[in-house]
Amino acid sequence: MFRKLLMVGFVFLFILSACAEEPDQGTTSVPTTADEGTSAEETPAGARQLRVMTHDSFAISEEVAQEFEETHNVELQILQSGDTGTALNRAILSKNNPLADVFYGVDNTYLTRSLDEGIFEPYQSPQLANIPEQYRLDSQNRALPVDWGDVCLNYDKIYFEEIGIEPPQTLEDLLEPEYESLLVVENPASSSPGLAFLLATIGVFGEDGYLEYWEGLVENDVLVVQDWNTAYYTEFSGSSGRGPRPIVVSYGSSPAAEVIFADPPIEEPPTASVTADNTCFRQIEFVGILSGTPNRDLAELWVDFMLSTTFQEDMPMQMFVFPVLEDAELDDAFQQYMEIPENPVQVDVETISENREEWLQAWTETVLQ
Repeated sequence: MFRKLLMVGFVFLFILSACAEEPDQGTTSVPTTADEGTSAEETPAGARQLRVMTHDSFAISEEVAQEFEETHNVELQILQSGDTGTALNRAILSKNNPLADVFYGVDNTYLTRSLDEGIFEPYQSPQLANIPEQYRLDSQNRALPVDWGDVCLNYDKIYFEEIGIEPPQTLEDLLEPEYESLLVVENPASSSPGLAFLLATIGVFGEDGYLEYWEGLVENDVLVVQDWNTAYYTEFSGSSGRGPRPIVVSYGSSPAAEVIFADPPIEEPPTASVTADNTCFRQIEFVGILSGTPNRDLAELWVDFMLSTTFQEDMPMQMFVFPVLEDAELDDAFQQYMEIPENPVQVDVETISENREEWLQAWTETVLQ
């Protein structure tokens, strides 16, 4: 949503930052906590607290966070709660006694679940007038779009140069013998990019063919891990990871993040994304006001802020996702190394809503059992 987008983790989202399963490419610069809050002594005099629950890829620059806090006399508390799926589960389980005032990071793969569970209150932000309709997937404005990014296969360029074979360019390529034991993916039941990749396979091979495709991946020794961080930083052999596998499900923005956060600096990314037609899945990330918040006024201000030019222009270099505000200016470094697929896989949210649990159950029985 990037996620992160590579989102924080690299993020991103990504991006997708997402964008939200990763990176830690950027870090939140406002207080973060997994606890219920902070003591009154830690709060500036007269300031109210606003708690924002997010995935672990959330990131915001210090000066932008301070601008919001100082303008509204607010202390931000960022409650990072795992990957998107994990964070959403936490928000759902606590919906009768919400842990935060706002939730950011649910994407179009989980959107209908969050709406069906009733965790959000509608809010017609005035900023929506500046957001294209293509991103506004909830007609009741319970979940408002913030960013978008692409989940794509990433590969370690050095590995393929040294071994002398071409990197994969299609999903079908991953079934070939030369790619045996090279791929690591995230579990779609717990990971947003994992679910996005599953949906990409459904979009390409159809409901009648995706399980056969996954059977082929299993035969070719695909590795399944729980989240983006494990996949990218532990199992992937790219520069940010130290693992044995040179192909990973990540973000189209991951190579850009590799360059921008490299220490010492590098001129070219050591990784690349597969962005051919029908290989990536486009994610849109949303923010919503959690039902029952006692700070509805502050929550509205935060949603407005996330859709403002200030936040939207800060976000790409923090979470490596694209702003939904089309007039937002992008940093040159972000644009220079970003890889954008022209024709990502499309699966509409209604179809996802109707079939997600069945698809996940069938995938689990096919791949993990």
